[in-house]
Amino acid sequence: MAVGIAAFFLSSCGETTDDQLVVYSGRSQGLVDPLVEDFKEQTGINIEVRYGNDAELLAVMSEEGDQSPADVYWANTTGALANASQKGKLVTLPDSLTSKPASYTSSSGEWIPVTVRFRTLAYNPNTVDPEDLPESVMDLPDMDDFDGRIGWTPTYSSFYDFMTSMRLIEGEDVAKEWLEGMMSLNPKSYSSNTPMLQALAGGEIDIALTNHYYILRMKHGSTGTQSTDTDSDTAMDSDSDTSMGSGEIDPNATVEMYHFAEGDVGNLAMVTGAAQLATSDNAEKAQQFLSFLLSKQAQKFAAESVHEYPVIRDVELPDYMLDAEKAFELSPEYDYEQLKQLEGTLNLLREVGLI
Repeated sequence: MAVGIAAFFLSSCGETTDDQLVVYSGRSQGLVDPLVEDFKEQTGINIEVRYGNDAELLAVMSEEGDQSPADVYWANTTGALANASQKGKLVTLPDSLTSKPASYTSSSGEWIPVTVRFRTLAYNPNTVDPEDLPESVMDLPDMDDFDGRIGWTPTYSSFYDFMTSMRLIEGEDVAKEWLEGMMSLNPKSYSSNTPMLQALAGGEIDIALTNHYYILRMKHGSTGTQSTDTDSDTAMDSDSDTSMGSGEIDPNATVEMYHFAEGDVGNLAMVTGAAQLATSDNAEKAQQFLSFLLSKQAQKFAAESVHEYPVIRDVELPDYMLDAEKAFELSPEYDYEQLKQLEGTLNLLREVGLI
């Protein structure tokens, strides 16, 4: 049973003490551990991190109930945070925290955004002229020239968020029509983004629906993170923290990034975030940790290590990343709390036969 396995994994991390801050993290160790060590050094606060994907962590917290030792939930998706909020597991945060981010704030006031990722279209410049690509992701099903040459990850969590937003923005019927149109082009399905981009660079496909940071990691690598690939064929595994191994980095890889027109759902912003849990007995320390995640130091580290966008102002980005203001303008506006409406997306994917 998945919940039992997850609970065993989490509980195996060690016993907690009253003066210890416990963080349940849907983000991977490559990003989290260095920041946790910095926080410990700066504050002297003892902190333990227990890892799992968002689905596992939500299940474990439900199983633990009021006896959960967790103080902070650091999630990979805002849908998971909205789910936790809906179940009464989060507390309202003070204005001193919620006012820090410059954008992508929570409408519930129960979590803070930490970083932002964007959906994008990757293409092979040896076979594709970007001038021939559509202005909207909604028009991809009309691109008959790409029959059998499109890559996507229909069982992956970021694709679920993308489709949930499409359902909410464009409507259920339009989303279903888009999926059926895409399927008529015989796209190649991949279990995760890294092998898909490797196939793109290798000439097996011409275009691929992915997240921006995978392209940047392939071409520029990562700094400050462990070289571990957390990509998995399990649908709800974290898909934001994968670091390309040093031997796989190729600045000349034949993969480029294409942005759809401003406001298009194909440029969807996907937010990671963190919250204080209602089970916490260490509210002051929990909020201190959340504040640290919004510090310039932590935000800069996230930008440089995994190439995600900061949510506070005046953080310098690597020169190969699109300017933050321009990137933020590309995404449509939507309420990130609505990503909790995942079940409707899963039902739609089942209906068309993708899962």
